[in-house]
Amino acid sequence: MCGIVAYIGPKDATPFLLEGLARLEYRGYDSAGVAVAGRTGGIKLRKVKGRVADLAAAVPARFKGGTGIGHTRWATHGVPSDANAHPHLDNAERIAVVHNGIIENADELRAKLTADGAVFRSETDTEVLSHLIAAHATEGVELEDAVRAALGRVVGTYGIAVLDSEQPDRIVVARNGSPIVLGIGEKEMFAASDVSALVRYTRQVVHLEDGELATVRADGFRTFTADARTTHRQPSTVDWEIDSFDTGGYEHYLLKEIHEQPTSVERTLSGRLDERFSTAHLGGLNLDARELREIRRVKILGCGSAYYAGEMGAQLIEELARVPAHSEPASEFRYRNPVIEADTLYVAVSQSGETYDTLAAVQEIKRKGGRVLGVVNTVGSAIARECDGGIYLHAGPEVSVASTKAFTSTVVAFALLALHFGRIHDLSPADGRRIVSALQALPDQIREVLDQSEAIAELAAEYAGSAGMMFIGRVRGYPVAREGAQKLKEISYVHAEAYPASELKHGPLALISPELPTVALVPDDELLDKNLTTLGEIKARSGRVIAVAHKRPEDRLVDHCVLVPKSEPELDPLLLNIPLQLLAYHAAVALGRDVDKPRNLAKSVTVE
Repeated sequence: MCGIVAYIGPKDATPFLLEGLARLEYRGYDSAGVAVAGRTGGIKLRKVKGRVADLAAAVPARFKGGTGIGHTRWATHGVPSDANAHPHLDNAERIAVVHNGIIENADELRAKLTADGAVFRSETDTEVLSHLIAAHATEGVELEDAVRAALGRVVGTYGIAVLDSEQPDRIVVARNGSPIVLGIGEKEMFAASDVSALVRYTRQVVHLEDGELATVRADGFRTFTADARTTHRQPSTVDWEIDSFDTGGYEHYLLKEIHEQPTSVERTLSGRLDERFSTAHLGGLNLDARELREIRRVKILGCGSAYYAGEMGAQLIEELARVPAHSEPASEFRYRNPVIEADTLYVAVSQSGETYDTLAAVQEIKRKGGRVLGVVNTVGSAIARECDGGIYLHAGPEVSVASTKAFTSTVVAFALLALHFGRIHDLSPADGRRIVSALQALPDQIREVLDQSEAIAELAAEYAGSAGMMFIGRVRGYPVAREGAQKLKEISYVHAEAYPASELKHGPLALISPELPTVALVPDDELLDKNLTTLGEIKARSGRVIAVAHKRPEDRLVDHCVLVPKSEPELDPLLLNIPLQLLAYHAAVALGRDVDKPRNLAKSVTVE
């Protein structure tokens, strides 16, 4: 959950390193550092506790060098501090290392290295790598061979970049469970943990596979395995625009990304709706109609918001295709020795395509012979490459830690999958046309909801000081409630809980009071009367109610109401969720939170 950048070429590395770290700060932001190989020898190092801006202020003007690495950190070992910030050096200050991931046998290695004379300056597991590589970098040994030998003693996950002051003509990078991407320039090369650091400089990238290393020089690169066998990686082209990584005049990336949802949904739908046959085109599934008809169950795996999107997706698949479907946290699934069934379709969901728990679940399923589809936003990501097929979201890059447009596009992707699956099974052409029309209407309906942003801001300001909030919904509305509570918690730090509305009287009703407002999802569907009864139970106990609904309930049942356009019942959850995004955003702003970089969290969770 950290950001890595590296540069080698004829220019000074420092400007690229600082800019690249700023673009990766959403991946980790409790400390940052850079190291460059000086033109007159040695390694120049600056690292600080705090943000990338603090690092930039600490880097002196004369910090020159054409080979450099940088890192922005999210702490796993040791508190945020100058000493624990990356890069980490060996005792001779010859080897510099930046690292994402966790070295599981770090304590054992540290004890051995200490016995051999190494002196550790930090609490991190990463510093073990700098000393270990230095121990193998004896006279005449190439840096890549020293790195290979060191990694042969390591147990754990890593994405690393290594700099050697005695071999400044190269940087060695390696990947095992944490992403590393190479960027190909004109007589210069780049490396990073995320393509967002590279798109201003190059569109040609190479994604390393797990267990792969690369030696990067100004004039090119070589990829190879841990046993020194050369691999052959072909560059791919990144289609993201640099403007996607700017705030575009909005106060925060999160607000920009919320307002980009009509466009991102249009991109997710583009070319995928078939009006003639009332279905969806999903060629990337790599499954024909006969194979899909043999599927008896669907299991969806994701973490955080991806898991909640999977819950919505499971309901869509059950309703439209009438195939049993279930969503489960990938972080739980991978540890419980799951039974993998031949007639079950597994679907892995991840915005980044690099979420470690989800990737590990995919690998476990594949090891046991299961078939896995990926629903991811990042082309060429690890999960996309591991899966048998899947759906790219095409939502565009998402910078803010809290997911909004990728979440919405994920649910749209599941609607397409459910429609495609359903029309192969027993969904009628008339129902297919109904869903196709509803999907086509979504972008404009989302715009209608976004037009209420100012009114929702006033509502959020009124309730932001609450000690907590309850979110409730029934059946289709329950995953929406869970995602709404998650958004409020992660960016405003207001405690929030989500419950099925039907469960309120089975315990949580004891919490209802004027001090604990309730956000209730009240769609105009077959459960409307039951939802209104629940609102009455809350009001009878002096609870305050914010309803998100298609039509305003009686005044006696609600204190405030946000109205959303009516879609088809299966797709209503998509629109009911948009006001909850705005509510969380505006509450966080009212409370003065760091909206794009909430405390203790990072965008891409690439550690366990």
